Amino acid sequence: MFEEHGCTYCEKWNDDIGEFYGNTKEGKWAKLERVDNDLPRDDTLKHIKGIVFTPTFVVISDNQEIGRITGYPGEDYFWGYLVNILKKTGFDSN
Repeated sequence: MFEEHGCTYCEKWNDDIGEFYGNTKEGKWAKLERVDNDLPRDDTLKHIKGIVFTPTFVVISDNQEIGRITGYPGEDYFWGYLVNILKKTGFDSN
């Protein structure tokens, strides 16, 4: 999750989902790593380009970007978008 200080939609995601994300099936499959978009990235994330809006959720597998969600579209849409991306990694939502 690329985020930045003062991001209203980042705060909304934190309020709606952030506290329990890691306890969900999706959160256990795709562990959340928070990245401050205002700070330099470490070497493992330098290849991720085009982060303009926050939050941006980037799913990475084997050091390759599988998909991303730009912005926070609300809880209902977020889960659907995330599951569609995770299916590309072998995730079973059932």
